Amino acid sequence: MAAAVSSSAVTRNAVVVLAVIATGATLSWMSDILTPLALAMFLAVMIDGFARVLEHRLPGVSSRAALPLAVILSVAIFGGSAFFIAENATSFGGQLIAYTPKLNRLIAQAANLIGIRAPVSISTIAEQLDPAKYLGVVAKGLQNFTSTASFVLVYAGFIIASRRTFERKMVALFRTREERQEAVAAFLRIRDGVEQYLWVQTITGAMIALASFIAMLAVGLNDAAFWAFVIFVIAYIPVIGGFIAIVAPPLFALLQFDTLWQAIVLFGVLNGIGVVVGNFIYPRMQGRSLNIDPVVVLLALAFWGAIWGIVGAFLSTPLTVMIMVILAQFDGTRWIAVLLSADGNPHQLKEARPGRLPDEAHRSRSQ
Repeated sequence: MAAAVSSSAVTRNAVVVLAVIATGATLSWMSDILTPLALAMFLAVMIDGFARVLEHRLPGVSSRAALPLAVILSVAIFGGSAFFIAENATSFGGQLIAYTPKLNRLIAQAANLIGIRAPVSISTIAEQLDPAKYLGVVAKGLQNFTSTASFVLVYAGFIIASRRTFERKMVALFRTREERQEAVAAFLRIRDGVEQYLWVQTITGAMIALASFIAMLAVGLNDAAFWAFVIFVIAYIPVIGGFIAIVAPPLFALLQFDTLWQAIVLFGVLNGIGVVVGNFIYPRMQGRSLNIDPVVVLLALAFWGAIWGIVGAFLSTPLTVMIMVILAQFDGTRWIAVLLSADGNPHQLKEARPGRLPDEAHRSRSQ
């Protein structure tokens, strides 16, 4: 009897592993279709959470007006961000070209320190790479970015519009009230966990960007506002974002200034900002809302980054939260959710309050 149970468990686990491999291959194969949809889902979550914040925090904003107002403000914020990047990217690229002689000297100095007598210059690398042949690739990449952004906005609009049918779908999928309540609780844990993650990343990223902007402005680094915006955006990428935020500005300070103290001071200040926010502010704000093992965060970053590139890196943690909650609902996959969780109890992910339903379902039920 024990042998039969053991064989059944081995077969089940093998099926789960094969399913994970097949799912990863499918996600990678369909990345062009799925990445805009994934971005749209999380954009819709952000807008939905923003609407509830406006409804509860701003006096005079009704439940009907909150969502359209959130959509308008979100579009304005994203549009303004895109305009800011477009305005500053050209001047930033021009400064990089102007820094080429200084970078060549730094490469030569570093080469002399390690015993290389004839280091390769940036100009030689550029000639060997032949940048002209990559202009078409860059143009195609920009075109793909524009089309992807359009798909994201269209998908997000349909997702937000379909919120009104949520309750009818729940009734059709789950016949009994207990099953519906369990499904709604899982949905709320996913939504609240993702919203909490995005909210904390936004607040802490804004803190780091503002403090970094003041530090860069104090030492006189060019394009301090642009660097602050870049630091804010990459704060959504676990681990790698923090590393880039600490290392990249001091490296450009080495190119801009003839002395080293600006880069040293900037590196020390940015590192201090990262330590304070990462070790004191972030844990207090995050609390137990995610309950993901730190090693899993790194593995998720590598996995989703390999499948979906930069989009996967941005969405790695929210996607893992969603998967962990879903796996915890089934006996056959609960062990995976336990391994993904930080304390062995995946149900501790920001438990939903009893009787709390999504806004549209709640309004539909009250009518």
